[in-house]
Amino acid sequence: MNYTSPEIMTIMAAREIRNGDIVFCGTGISMLAAMAAKNISAPESVIFFESGAVDSLLEELPLAVSDSRVMYGTDSNGGLMDAFATMQNRMTGDRVIAILGAAQIDKYGNLNTTVIGDYFHPETRFAGSGGGCDVASFVPRCIVFMHHEKRKFVRKLDYLTSPGYLDGPGARERAGLPPGGISCVVTNMAVMRFDEHSKEMYLDRFYPGTTPQQILDRMGFPVDISRARQADPPTEEELRILREKCDPSRMQL
Repeated sequence: MNYTSPEIMTIMAAREIRNGDIVFCGTGISMLAAMAAKNISAPESVIFFESGAVDSLLEELPLAVSDSRVMYGTDSNGGLMDAFATMQNRMTGDRVIAILGAAQIDKYGNLNTTVIGDYFHPETRFAGSGGGCDVASFVPRCIVFMHHEKRKFVRKLDYLTSPGYLDGPGARERAGLPPGGISCVVTNMAVMRFDEHSKEMYLDRFYPGTTPQQILDRMGFPVDISRARQADPPTEEELRILREKCDPSRMQL
């Protein structure tokens, strides 16, 4: 089977979404992953956006969360406050899952989406947190999309925008944050997770055609590879739905 990096990343993220999950997603590949999950394995999942659209039909892939197509066939259309109230509603338990992106990540899953270099004299300045800090702080499970490069998997962030497990076990609780945070990192080479006790990142799955050593070579810090197994590649049916139903115009693929 032939598939691209965006396709396998989308499918791997979609497999993380369970039936009945409430999925908070943004623009781009995160939106596509949520749509793929809803059309493949989690038909009863509910997708909602920071623009306030909750459980839209998503018959076409929107260009952004502000695209009017996210409001088609919704259960409700509100605003930013409604979206974040949905995200932080304790009645939903661990059913809420979010999909984020980042410029940098460290071994504890802390994210930087603010600057590369010194904050006051940066090499590159990004859009900043948006709702990312709120999401990482309060959502029980977060998927992070990353390109697998040393400059992105770093020992020390240039700026801490959104919390993962901060500096290790118990750190979130000491900071007044609820349990949860980053549950997995989906890259163009692998799926990374975090150890239940140490809260450090480890290699969970590597894609066909890659090796654990190749993955380590593209990271700025070592991770445990003893638990790593080869990921199941996308199936023909998953790819068919992704290409024909979710993104036939190839806006993300």
